[in-house]
Amino acid sequence: MNEHVVRLEGAGRSFGASTALTGVDLTIRAGERVAVLGASGAGKSTLLALLNGSLQPSEGSVELFGAATAGLPARTRRGLQRRVGTVSQGLDLIEQVRVLHNVNAGRLAEWGTPRALASLVWPHPDERALGALEAVGLGWAVHERTERLSGGERQRVAIARLLIQRPDLVLADEPVASLDPTRAAEVLGLLGRATDSRGTLVVTLHQPQLARDHCTRAIGLREGRLVFDTPIADLASHLLDELYARA
Repeated sequence: MNEHVVRLEGAGRSFGASTALTGVDLTIRAGERVAVLGASGAGKSTLLALLNGSLQPSEGSVELFGAATAGLPARTRRGLQRRVGTVSQGLDLIEQVRVLHNVNAGRLAEWGTPRALASLVWPHPDERALGALEAVGLGWAVHERTERLSGGERQRVAIARLLIQRPDLVLADEPVASLDPTRAAEVLGLLGRATDSRGTLVVTLHQPQLARDHCTRAIGLREGRLVFDTPIADLASHLLDELYARA
């Protein structure tokens, strides 16, 4: 049995009087490709924030790589988070700098502060950085200013940053929401490449067919609750009808 990468037991998260997630039991094992489906506001982004340790649960527990995230010393938590690569909806790129700077941001944890600061002044396009950009079709853009790229190209920069980081767990929040089907399939394929043979991908999606094409498992969130957790082959229409039915 593969080791578990993430385990949630009765996990929930509230923001004041508003409950985003409640009572979620979930185990994700190494090597899985998990699609998180649900309407806007279902709690998908909150779930990913719990998975990468940037949010702590208001109830229940969250384990990341076998360690409970609540109450960890900051240094220990950062060590766990270095093993997680995240593509947020906003991409978290610095638009005013060169593409190479944004890609090398995936290495800041391994470089340490002095070398990271030096890289801002003397960017070094080594084989690893160039290989990551070539893999996403942006080998030509090493020294381009990020703000000059198209939206799709900036998305590829964010994925190149993941490739150079070599994370054990990749979390992607709505990475294909505004893309046409062809480009969406390309991006999901690249995200799959961001993990090695034992790496794990968790991606929030609105398109069930993309989940079927690129994932091995699907979970459904509705109003902050887990309503199904199924192998992708068993993602039946009645599950989706229930998931997206109007309250």
